[in-house]
Amino acid sequence: MADWIKTNGERIEVQPKNGTDFSLNELQGFVGGYIEIVRMDDEHFMVVNEEGKVYGLPINMTASMLIMRDTIVGDVLVCKTNEIK
Repeated sequence: MADWIKTNGERIEVQPKNGTDFSLNELQGFVGGYIEIVRMDDEHFMVVNEEGKVYGLPINMTASMLIMRDTIVGDVLVCKTNEIK
């Protein structure tokens, strides 16, 4: 199970359509564009919009607090490392 964290603070639990791992199209849909993978720890990734800062997407305070080393913008997906191949 993964968490889709929107810029308004809303968290929605989501699953890959195939039941095991997210496709590139699914990941792009969650973040609204090209993806960048940010490693959170050994078991979790945060998928962010690669160009979010360039396009001036709103700050995602919830996601930024999870990372603590950068300001995260736009909607993100937090998932287990084995949910992305």
